[in-house]
Amino acid sequence: MYRYTDFDAGFVAERNCQFRAQVERRIDGSLTEDEFKPLRLMNGLYLQLHAYMLRVAIPYGTLNSGQMRQLAYIAERWDKGYGHFTTRQNIQFNWPELRDVPDILDALAEVEMHAIQTSGNTIRNVTADHFAGAAADEVADPRPVAELIRQWSTDHPEFQFLPRKFKVAVTGSPEDRAVTAAHDIGLRIVETAEGGIAYRVLVGGGLGRTPMIGKVLHDALPEADLLPYLEAVVSVWNLLGRRDNKYKSRIKITVHEHGIDEIRRLVEERFAETRTAFTGIDQEMLAAIRSQFAPPAFEQASTGAFEAAYERDPVFRAWADANLAAHRAPGYAIAQISLKAHGETPGDASAAQMRVMADIAERFGHDELRISHEQNVVLPHLRKDDLPEIHAILREHRLATANIGKISDIIACPGMDYCALATARSIPIAQEIATRFDALKTEADIGDLKIKISGCINACGHHHVGHIGILGLDRAGVENYQITLGGDQGPDATLGSRTGPGFSADEIVPAIERIVDAYLDLREDRNETFLETYRRLGMAPFKAALYDKAEEARANAA
Repeated sequence: MYRYTDFDAGFVAERNCQFRAQVERRIDGSLTEDEFKPLRLMNGLYLQLHAYMLRVAIPYGTLNSGQMRQLAYIAERWDKGYGHFTTRQNIQFNWPELRDVPDILDALAEVEMHAIQTSGNTIRNVTADHFAGAAADEVADPRPVAELIRQWSTDHPEFQFLPRKFKVAVTGSPEDRAVTAAHDIGLRIVETAEGGIAYRVLVGGGLGRTPMIGKVLHDALPEADLLPYLEAVVSVWNLLGRRDNKYKSRIKITVHEHGIDEIRRLVEERFAETRTAFTGIDQEMLAAIRSQFAPPAFEQASTGAFEAAYERDPVFRAWADANLAAHRAPGYAIAQISLKAHGETPGDASAAQMRVMADIAERFGHDELRISHEQNVVLPHLRKDDLPEIHAILREHRLATANIGKISDIIACPGMDYCALATARSIPIAQEIATRFDALKTEADIGDLKIKISGCINACGHHHVGHIGILGLDRAGVENYQITLGGDQGPDATLGSRTGPGFSADEIVPAIERIVDAYLDLREDRNETFLETYRRLGMAPFKAALYDKAEEARANAA
């Protein structure tokens, strides 16, 4: 993984020193909250419903055991003993005191972490496939180029006051585990006919109040052109993007209003200028960065212990089936640690759990951890024969829930429990759904089904691309939950379609149960997933199950 240079360390230290002075001026009253706001946002500090919230960057979701332990220390020393991992591979601390934030930033800098550009109208933390460098289906590791983009965009003088926030995601796999189509710019590494790599560039994707799937701006951009091309894209949007209306300021609206062909023409025109400014130093930097992401030295690993445990232990077998993914090296596996134990808050990890995960990574996993956009933790390089022992350790700490990709592996934003923008609660709904289906013991039978919940129209819970999406809204002071079906975050990303009228907080879990029951009745066999059944039959049978049975229940109740 990338290690700071002296320049990086000096830059972060100077930035922290500046912010410490700004915090002192806010506390002594020299700065009003309005004057302080742009300064704190440049350093990842929000003012939420109850307290300040500090969002810490985990670039492309990669961190080592020392960094994870430092996050645990911060959670205990300055917060309430836990952290919240987010859909953009960050971690949020929800209860820091303002006076402590400079000390927290210094603690982060000790382990080469920071909170720069995790908020504000600038290029945000660059995200990537959480299986990067390990996945069996990978074309190339996307993290080196994500790091190059991070360095290029950090404090870029032209892009510090963009029309709105700007999000970039990179995937090196055709499976697209980075949801690139829902980002302002999505980059997909593709193989060329000559055996090299190029980048398919998507632009104008995003969720929120006007959800859109990104459009292909360039089908196979040569690697040497990537950075000047990105600079051209952001530069064009910086000029064209709406600043008169924040709801129409994202690049997806710019692409929609001008059309992809006109945007492409303008980008190519600007690219002719930016290309000459890049004399090759970016490629030298990329080569140096790439050397830091060299894969670990994998050994010839046996799998006898793994296979024996898989055969004799049904609990281990269920976990292995749900939470392991194929690794590029024989005898190894990728393990996902679910932060979605039934009834718990999705994405939360206690300080003790963080230390357990750090210990496992250090002892068994080449000292690497990843944070997934689905709010789980990934151990990317594990010998299969170590997995029974790892699973036993995880079980001791409620980290072995075998539900990755299942109905209780729910993405949920903080909702009205924390967020000042939210209009409904998300966390309790996620907890109730998970608890309900755990009680029914149908989770394994239901199979792959992604539920995503947002507590407002800003869609931080990605509900538009959930197989079942739930959007919480305020209706005359009452929480109301709309349902969408058929969304998908994969390579052929799709926005879900709304079923109809929403449901109250008391009605939403039974409503989800009716949809799932309908799926179990309608599927051709156990191998047909919820999404496949929906795509085969469409909305009608699910809508009938959802509303007709609701009316029937109401009539019976009357």
